[in-house]
Amino acid sequence: MPQPLQPFLHDLVSQVAAPTQTWSTPDGQVVPRDDDAAGVTGLLHGDVRLLSGIEVSVDDDPGVPVAHHGRPDGSVVFTSLLRGLDAAYADSGDPRVRLDRTRTVVPGRLTEELVLGSTLDVDVEVRVAVRLTPDATPMELVRVGAPRVAVTPAEDAGHGWTSAGIDVTIAAPGAGWTVADGRVTLSWTLTVPRRSSVAVRWTADVVDPAPVVVAAPPDLTHDRVLLGPEEDQRLGPWLERSVADLAGLTMALPDSPGDVFYAAGAPWYFTLFGRDSLWAARLSLPLGLDVARGTLRTLARLQGRADDPRTGEQPGKIPHELRRNGFQLGGMSLPPLYYGTVDATPLWICLLHDAWRAGLPDDDVIALLPNVEAALDWLTAQTAPDARGGSVEGFVRYVSAGSDGLANQGWKDSDDAVRFADGTYAEGAIALCEVQGYAYEAAVSGAALLDGFDRPGGDELRGWAQGLQERFRASFWCETGSGEDDYPALALDGTGRRVDALTSNIGHLLGTGLLNLEEEWRVARRVGSPALDSGLGLRTMSTDDAAYAPLSYHCGSVWPHDTAIVVDGLTRAGLAEAADGLVEGLLAASVAFDQRLPELWSGEGAPVPYPAACRPQAWSAAAAVVVARRAGVFGGV
Repeated sequence: MPQPLQPFLHDLVSQVAAPTQTWSTPDGQVVPRDDDAAGVTGLLHGDVRLLSGIEVSVDDDPGVPVAHHGRPDGSVVFTSLLRGLDAAYADSGDPRVRLDRTRTVVPGRLTEELVLGSTLDVDVEVRVAVRLTPDATPMELVRVGAPRVAVTPAEDAGHGWTSAGIDVTIAAPGAGWTVADGRVTLSWTLTVPRRSSVAVRWTADVVDPAPVVVAAPPDLTHDRVLLGPEEDQRLGPWLERSVADLAGLTMALPDSPGDVFYAAGAPWYFTLFGRDSLWAARLSLPLGLDVARGTLRTLARLQGRADDPRTGEQPGKIPHELRRNGFQLGGMSLPPLYYGTVDATPLWICLLHDAWRAGLPDDDVIALLPNVEAALDWLTAQTAPDARGGSVEGFVRYVSAGSDGLANQGWKDSDDAVRFADGTYAEGAIALCEVQGYAYEAAVSGAALLDGFDRPGGDELRGWAQGLQERFRASFWCETGSGEDDYPALALDGTGRRVDALTSNIGHLLGTGLLNLEEEWRVARRVGSPALDSGLGLRTMSTDDAAYAPLSYHCGSVWPHDTAIVVDGLTRAGLAEAADGLVEGLLAASVAFDQRLPELWSGEGAPVPYPAACRPQAWSAAAAVVVARRAGVFGGV
């Protein structure tokens, strides 16, 4: 039997209204495959697929798809021509009968309106059918292309069913309802008037009695951002679409529905992720403080309290992700609440500091100061000697969690992400370069927070940060024979060796304060070099490295959030002009990808998609805010 494969997404149409999402082919159809591995298409809610088939036909004809387009309200219209009816009733070859299928997704509800329009000179009687395939497949099985979990509604159960504990109710005014072969068919017998139209509608309502995540409050919206005529004309449509996508990815936890955050991305990461949600909130701060406040509070409530090797929890540590059922991929098995990240904790401190400087009220900050102190205690403890630290004592590091958890725990968390220039894998305790930058900035920012609210410990934190800076300068720089071409290593491995691949990670050091001006110039030259700048964004690994592969997940692809972080870092470092090429690359990519930047794409310099990339992805959407801020849209940089 062939091995199941992760479904591709690049040519699908998605609609996202957290915690609900739909995916279909461009004709609007969702057709289960004969082998029961239904891909990702269908209606999903809260990490469970509820429908793996949504098939529309007119007199058993699905029609010939000709177009689909999105509307400002987020709905999508799929247009098909009914050529069988044309042939039966018209003499000319012109299209005379069409089906416009408008799909609208809001949290907990999918609605489709089916409009049959005719320019024939006669009335036409037709049978319209919608065939639904109930499903209960959890996301961890959907992602790996495993066989779907079928649900068979009972004939007498009313118009609904329960999928994995989630209740689904179907409303279809005027329709008949039949159940056969595990599928539900809704049908209408209609007369399409001459030179007129007729419409029917059906709705799927979803109620999750025990949700892990819930919709954001309906009155929480992102303000519309208007650009002047002097701005780059590519920026306006990209920013508008990105802001809408961020709104669609906004969700909360059931116990604190007012504290909103961004889900990492659809479909695979449609939930709270520490690192992803923090970066998305930080990059999009110019849009307002609500999401930053909600993200900080939500993660603070989940902050580690005890030591648990199974989940990776430690006192003061900020979690990595929250799931309904945990997550399994290959040999990896993660618990529902998982803490396997080395960078979420310093990034939490940095976001709080940035939000405070941006105007977060003092009362909100004061309420989080105990969490700040716990996070700082965790952070500073990471550089202390321990049995696993080996030769990277003195740096913030992680050790592979073994077969059950993530092998790598920075933002490049795939198994093959940390490689030497010759392609060999780094082993042992790993100290990533960018994490040292985050840690330095978090310590200095944490000291400023403590000073600002008359808490002790600021001087000790600044001393700790200075020590980290000195150790970094002595240990991380890869020497090339020409001082100005030296660059920071991707990481140190368990023996203290520099992992000398040239990667985008070094760009995350910019603006953190860890580097001096000369060192920042060296990094700026490297991230702007042809080996890293693809022309459509920053490559994750340079073309000079042995492991470079343009369609790898972390070894040569382009991630727009990664590019945006480097653009923002160059700006904060006072090197804004050095970011011009990267900004142009993101603007060009926004056009190539129809204003919705995916999670990642190929590093070859052409708009070749990574087929399984999430789209929309929160931190990808937030990249537009970074570019707009640099352009002065939000009142300067």
